[in-house]
Amino acid sequence: MKPVLDWVIFAVVVYVGLCAALFFFQRSLLYYPQPRLPGETSQTLALSVEGAELVVSVRPHDGLKAIVYFGGNGEDVTHNMPSFSAAFPDHALFLMNYRGYGGSSGSPSELVLHQDALALFDYVHARHADVTVMGRSLGSGVAIRLASQRPASRLVLITPYSSIADLGARQFPMFPVKWLLQDRYESWRYAPLITVPSTLVVAEHDEIIPRASSEDLYGRFQPGVASLQLIPGVGHNDLATSPLYLQSLQNALKR
Repeated sequence: MKPVLDWVIFAVVVYVGLCAALFFFQRSLLYYPQPRLPGETSQTLALSVEGAELVVSVRPHDGLKAIVYFGGNGEDVTHNMPSFSAAFPDHALFLMNYRGYGGSSGSPSELVLHQDALALFDYVHARHADVTVMGRSLGSGVAIRLASQRPASRLVLITPYSSIADLGARQFPMFPVKWLLQDRYESWRYAPLITVPSTLVVAEHDEIIPRASSEDLYGRFQPGVASLQLIPGVGHNDLATSPLYLQSLQNALKR
């Protein structure tokens, strides 16, 4: 009997240790900071926020219209500048490098990313009355929470999820992820608060964010507020290769 008890105790200790590791190292599993590439010459804005200095990639443009963009957890947002500049020639572009990304100082977390998003929106809205808030993957959670608290003109969510907590529980079913998770990104909480035209752009074969999660989020919006655009034949990481991708974003800005 004692050998069995010893194995049970060993298994419990290992399981508790793995839970502790998941708790303490969870942000390294969620955020993959990308450095600013050597030789990158795109124009930037230095935005001072509490505890950090953010590097925002910008394409200035006079006029009412602007786009504020929040990228994925492993995305170099500056890579979007050429295609976005061509697709949205009448918009000023502001692509935020999260803390720790693209030359921005500090370390990312849900709370500080939200605070930084508010600061960037306020900076942009003081200069452009018509601001579209756009977020991809991880950034969709930043974008929807921002749009629930600031006067965005429209909201565009690319490969969005209902909750990072739900995605984490799906990825690590053996562990109590919902109890351990610090950065939950519960987009479903903010969807009912959105009143501006919103578009959800979803990849047909998304292997990272299940379509069910995107559709669950879509169902949380008030009737008539949101539309869902499915991009056929692509997955999470090759979505932008589809010619329908930028076309869907352009159509979203016409709503």
